[in-house]
Amino acid sequence: MAYGFDTLQIHAGARPDPATGARNTPIYQTTAYVFRDAEHAAALFNLQEVGYIYSRLTNPTVSVLQERVATLEGGVGAVCCSSGHAAQIMALFPLMAPGRNVVVSTRLYGGSITQFSHTIQRFGWSAKFVDFDDLAAIEAAIDDDTRAVFCESIANPGGYITDLGAVAKLADKAGLPLIVDNTSATPYLCRPIEHGATLVVHSMTKYLTGNGTVTGGVVVDSGKFNWSASDKFPSLSEPEPAYHGLKFHETFGPLAFTFHGIAIGLRDLGMTLNPQAAHYTLMGIETLSLRMRKHCDNAQRVAEWLEKDQRIEAVTYAGLKSSPYHDRVKTICPKGAGGLFTVTLKGGYDACIKLVDSLELFSHVANLGDTRSLIIHSASTTHRQLTPEQLEAAGAGANVVRISIGIEDADDIIADLDQALARATG
Repeated sequence: MAYGFDTLQIHAGARPDPATGARNTPIYQTTAYVFRDAEHAAALFNLQEVGYIYSRLTNPTVSVLQERVATLEGGVGAVCCSSGHAAQIMALFPLMAPGRNVVVSTRLYGGSITQFSHTIQRFGWSAKFVDFDDLAAIEAAIDDDTRAVFCESIANPGGYITDLGAVAKLADKAGLPLIVDNTSATPYLCRPIEHGATLVVHSMTKYLTGNGTVTGGVVVDSGKFNWSASDKFPSLSEPEPAYHGLKFHETFGPLAFTFHGIAIGLRDLGMTLNPQAAHYTLMGIETLSLRMRKHCDNAQRVAEWLEKDQRIEAVTYAGLKSSPYHDRVKTICPKGAGGLFTVTLKGGYDACIKLVDSLELFSHVANLGDTRSLIIHSASTTHRQLTPEQLEAAGAGANVVRISIGIEDADDIIADLDQALARATG
């Protein structure tokens, strides 16, 4: 039976605990698992049998979460890890090698821009940053050493919506996987795999958990990419020495990337999600659709109010008819444009700082996707490491604040912004 999203967000991957009958997924707070015998242990370590060895690799609580997110995204499997940043490295790890590059959107979370600009260079990888509204520029940036294309569905901080279908066609033409960060949209608003994405990553810290309690990341595998179509992805298509010459794609087919992520990625990188964090995220996902509907409704009302306010220079919310991304909402995010956008204040940098300091209902934090309304001045915090040019390209200029609209009463959110703007611009 094909269940709807609201049903799957509660039930996918979960079954009553076979030992106790517990209805909620237990927190399996254990490091290791007892093998039935020596033959069973050998089969697990040889990847001849699926099971539990050690919680750096697999854990029953985390496994339920992996299956749930994969189901909601329309993927065949998923690998959970310790944060969204970990998920991005996990996604690239089987694809890249020294001298290889990834073509990346300029419109990314500031920490991601830093990760791609600097940190991955320590692996011998590099990133080419391109405006993803310029399809010709994306195509021109792809070369013989490119191994992936990376973007966000709804870009942080501006709430810009990427034309995923068009980008996917370019990646497919080049024989490359498209990796989409779907953190800001969640699978409720957007399912990138349906638009041609190969892999989907999330910072589960944000909307999926939804309550600001734990960090977590996930990589979802579409199962649709042919890793053996060329010699570009030897980690997946060629013999793996650590497993006696096993070829992941030949052996595991559509689940090749998922098995590699566990058997190699988690084994060697060790960026493991702990079971308690998985438990909190599972609980959060149960109300995902309810929260996202409220986030979107509130964001639409607040953005419309701000756009009419004389103290505001611009609002980037894609749900506004004035947004150049408004038409993409219908095709990429038909249920709503999300709860994230930026606001440009006429008073410049100083007014932004005063606004942040004057708000009472809003929380000034380096997070988004919480039930609470959140605000931050990106240029002086989350995007601080970027150059002025990178700040402008990312939509995080000095006179811009990022707003993550919560699920409070919309009138209260507007009233708080009104009083704070009065102080900031008075």
